[in-house]
Amino acid sequence: MTHPGNQPVADLAALIETVQRNERALKSFQDVELRLIAAHDWSAFLEGVFVYLPEVFGLASVSVWLDRRTPLLRDLLEAECARADLEAHLKTGMQGGLALSHLCADNLPWLGRVSELEPAVSETFFGAQAAAGSAIVLPLLTRTQVLGYLCLASDDPARFDATMATDLLMRFTRVAAASLDNVAHREHLRRTGVTDPLTGLSNRRYFDERLHHEIRRASSHAAPMSCLFIDIDHFKLINDTHGHALGDLALGAIGTCLKQHVRVGDTVSRYGGEEFVALLLCELPDALAVAERIRRAVEAIELLDDEGERIALSVSIGVAPYRVSAPTHGQTDAPEAAEASPEAAARSLLDEADQAMYQAKHQGRNRVSLLAARQ
Repeated sequence: MTHPGNQPVADLAALIETVQRNERALKSFQDVELRLIAAHDWSAFLEGVFVYLPEVFGLASVSVWLDRRTPLLRDLLEAECARADLEAHLKTGMQGGLALSHLCADNLPWLGRVSELEPAVSETFFGAQAAAGSAIVLPLLTRTQVLGYLCLASDDPARFDATMATDLLMRFTRVAAASLDNVAHREHLRRTGVTDPLTGLSNRRYFDERLHHEIRRASSHAAPMSCLFIDIDHFKLINDTHGHALGDLALGAIGTCLKQHVRVGDTVSRYGGEEFVALLLCELPDALAVAERIRRAVEAIELLDDEGERIALSVSIGVAPYRVSAPTHGQTDAPEAAEASPEAAARSLLDEADQAMYQAKHQGRNRVSLLAARQ
């Protein structure tokens, strides 16, 4: 039995314990917040949310739903991620987002037992690990919109109770949303700096940088490489006859076609106007085969005019190989390439592919050409 005189002491001890617990929680939140604020790219942000956050708070699961209708988030979700394993925790389905928005009415958090949720929601956002536990769903709010929802689950059924205070959690989600928005803007600036907005391909600036890099790599490791220079046949006629809007559709369709016919590690870019270039990390016979597949695929594109009539599309492709073999008695099979600077070698390779493309034009268009000296 506690003596009445000891009650103030007990109350003070309880108060001190509560303050200390809150300070520890605040410190933990601040650690995660700093990790998210410092995230320099998409992968670092995902690691902060899906690795560091559950580690710090001992959570059974963490998932995030993002609204891919938001242009910046759509760009982010399509960005390359060094931690592809973490992307499994990202959800974008509209049905799931609608269910979460109903839970978080008036943009307030939802807390409760996972078992209270519809099976489809609990399975999608919390998984089997937290099926008997509790969860909280927090809206990721910026000043103007809801970017998505953060879903946290614990295997403790009493941890996220509807009566608990959520001030710290709401503060944390505001920081998380701002960090997400910053990462999305960084990715947008990165992509627009090196991406052609019409085709979604990389632009000339990116291709030139990549070409110089691959020239150095090929020279150091005696690796094969080939360049394709691709020009749309009669593109001016398409614009003059059908209008620039349809010409833009043709560029977009051909850009998509090119992406589908190169391999991972190859580079394909819009070089300007109706011209495209591709850098293929392969031997010349393989490059010629890829070029021919591209030519046939473009020829098969179904592009219709305003009357529903099919517009014939074709490309002329020039191919140029670059290869530095391992030295034999101090020589290479392409000494001029080996001795040239990367910039000079890049210009030479691109010029040769360009000349081969014009040769294809002169020979009747809709064909793949290799300069006679290389045949």
